[in-house]
Amino acid sequence: MKIDNNSIKEVSYKILNKRIDKGRISKEEAVFLYKYTPIQMILECADKLRSQIILDNKVSWQIDRNINYTNVCISNCKFCNFHCRVSEKNLSFTTKREEYKIKIEELVKLGGDQLLLQGGLHPKYDINFYVDLFKSLREIYPNLKLNALGPPEIFHISKISKISIEETLIRLTDAGLTSLPGAGAEILSQRVRSFLSPGKPDSNAWIEVMKCAHQLNIPTTATMVYGHIETIEERIDHLFTIREIQDSKPKGNIGFRAFICWPMQLKGTQLQEKFHEYLNELPDTIEHLKMIAISRIILDNIDHIQVSWLTIGLELAKLALNCGADDMGSIMIEENVVSSAGVTFKMDPELMKKTIIDAGFNPWLRNQDYSPVQ
Repeated sequence: MKIDNNSIKEVSYKILNKRIDKGRISKEEAVFLYKYTPIQMILECADKLRSQIILDNKVSWQIDRNINYTNVCISNCKFCNFHCRVSEKNLSFTTKREEYKIKIEELVKLGGDQLLLQGGLHPKYDINFYVDLFKSLREIYPNLKLNALGPPEIFHISKISKISIEETLIRLTDAGLTSLPGAGAEILSQRVRSFLSPGKPDSNAWIEVMKCAHQLNIPTTATMVYGHIETIEERIDHLFTIREIQDSKPKGNIGFRAFICWPMQLKGTQLQEKFHEYLNELPDTIEHLKMIAISRIILDNIDHIQVSWLTIGLELAKLALNCGADDMGSIMIEENVVSSAGVTFKMDPELMKKTIIDAGFNPWLRNQDYSPVQ
């Protein structure tokens, strides 16, 4: 696209109005918006698009609990302070059944019924470990929902178990898996992933797992972690990949329920301490809001855009709700991974509702499928 500085607003209006009229923008148009369009135009458009889909000025939130079943991982991601090697006996752990019982009881007392269950790529845990775990958790609490295992974990389990991704997902679903989080996407660029996560399954693996889950009608979410070594074009490519995956799901199947993006947390990581010369400047407030807004504008086939209050804080989260987002996610009863890189924000149900009301919206408590909690 030839860019004439005198007509930036004119071109921007044309692109944004097309989107408001339910048209679909191209990758070239998205890059133009991100690089040249005045920020206020982008934010206002995203807010209008949000109001077309989400009625009654509502913002949803959820009660669930994150439990890490292990911290052993062979990925060696440069941004992760949480993982350790099998050989590090003094640091490694696998959560015991008694611990799960206590944590689930705490969750139920708060009104929740879902676990976000994630760990690392453990070199010794095959499909049988996860099937046994899921079955035992459902025995403790039969109505428990398991939003468990990101695509890299699924791919890794299928590889070491010597079974297909499809069989892996079917066996896990039979054992109690109800949905799949979008973890491990970071930026879906092989250039970026080869540098950040040399031991993690590549972008194609993440995409393959998600497409297979959608074929089986296992609901998922999609994510992005930005603000490290990626280019703007790679961010946009990532969003278009998510849009294309959603386009490819079978008609009538759920696919991605929501999209969540957040800035990478770097405190004390290898990436910050050993590779800081490769890093971009840290994202500022404007860039955070722009990422939320551009996600709403590009992802015309995903209804819900979630705010990562855990990484950006409550004040910026309030602003994001006026820039295209409609969901505040979970109160996060327990979180260990990004917290190990310097995050300190906390939340409880009352503060969650107050935050949403202070932003000018009506809070409503939801289930994982975005149905209201009765």
